[in-house]
Amino acid sequence: MKLLIVEDEKAFSDSIVRYLEHDDYFCEQALTYGDAMMKVGCYEYDCILLDLMLPGGSGLNVLRRIKKVSPNTGVIIISAKDSLDDKIEGLKIGADDYLAKPFHLPELDMRIFALIRRRNFSNDNILKIGCVSINLLDKTVEVSGQQVILTKSEYELLLFLIENRRRVVSKSALAEHLSGEMADMMDDFNFIYAHIKNLKSKLAAAGLSDCIRTYYGTGYRWKSREEPIV
Repeated sequence: MKLLIVEDEKAFSDSIVRYLEHDDYFCEQALTYGDAMMKVGCYEYDCILLDLMLPGGSGLNVLRRIKKVSPNTGVIIISAKDSLDDKIEGLKIGADDYLAKPFHLPELDMRIFALIRRRNFSNDNILKIGCVSINLLDKTVEVSGQQVILTKSEYELLLFLIENRRRVVSKSALAEHLSGEMADMMDDFNFIYAHIKNLKSKLAAAGLSDCIRTYYGTGYRWKSREEPIV
């Protein structure tokens, strides 16, 4: 899962990144209002942690921008600003949650998990698509009851394809999801091809073949044998 931390206190932002990366989140940072506005306008995220007080502008304006360009992105406001009016305004604009500083990082972690689970996976810890079962808490995958051992990137790729199973996902979208803004500096998509090949091979070995369809020149789409494309 790909997160953006919009927080001007770098030491605090770094501590959040270190903690969440241990739980296999891919994290990017924005330390200023301008940086935040650029990133939310150019890239997609599963969840954004948003401070309201930023150098150069208001976090509420960043929130308005998020809801305009990517209305389905989850947003958790993290702010020491304890004004009730700002909290209410943020929730009215479209924030999903509000966590006042100081807070414990394990609580933040579970708030993020609960938000992503609620938005993307029908508020269930176990995602089942056909014969595939994914435990979102343990980050384990089974096919027809047989465990499939995936790398972090393969797991994120599988989850992203299933989450977007009703559309073709472009190679650039996959690259951005797995590597963030670094995708802009890549000359090719060889690492995407390698991850797709390895993931398909592991799923096929567990008895699930032809579940990732290739659309040449466009991207990829998930289709399990039990779920026809609609």
